[in-house]
Amino acid sequence: MEKVDFKKQLKALYGPTKSKGLHVVDVPAMRFLMIDGHGDPNVTRSYSEAVETLYTVAYTLKFASKTQLDRDYTVPPLEGLWWASDMQSFVTREKDKWDWTMMIMVPDWIGPAMIAAAIETARAKKKPAALDLLRVEALEEGKAVQVLHIGSYDDEGPILARMHEDYMPKHGWVPTGKHHEIYLGDPRKTAPEKLRTILRQPIKERPEL
Repeated sequence: MEKVDFKKQLKALYGPTKSKGLHVVDVPAMRFLMIDGHGDPNVTRSYSEAVETLYTVAYTLKFASKTQLDRDYTVPPLEGLWWASDMQSFVTREKDKWDWTMMIMVPDWIGPAMIAAAIETARAKKKPAALDLLRVEALEEGKAVQVLHIGSYDDEGPILARMHEDYMPKHGWVPTGKHHEIYLGDPRKTAPEKLRTILRQPIKERPEL
């Protein structure tokens, strides 16, 4: 049985190298397991519960796909959408003011019935704390600027400043949608300076004045 690795199959979206720098991608509509929350991800219990719940259901789905459909795959990386009522709080790193949606992509060959069954299996076996907050939703970002950041999450500021204050204006784009991060490294096992994170911002053409 061939095992699908989305970081290789969707390399433009999940496998950019640092040498690409800031670049534009076209992101198709994709379905995700999603949980919303608010607050500092380092200390907010709801954040850790959301991530645990997402992984529990994602791995239950993977097992169901392998045993029932004979299609195996590597669970896609954790992703997050981030925003705040005052976006300056991202620059000042006031994390208690942040809103977030954590999510894991669902392969397109898995249908609603299998997802619903996986949720109930997870409920019966693991009882993850945030299961009642889980939803499945499509996200269509379209054209976006992204870059691979290597280093601590708190060191993202300079490259995000380049993205929003230099690269996007230079090409006639403005942001649309939410700041998107894709976590290719596990912060529990990886030194902060070696963490790999894709930073993505959906864009649209700047309207004429």
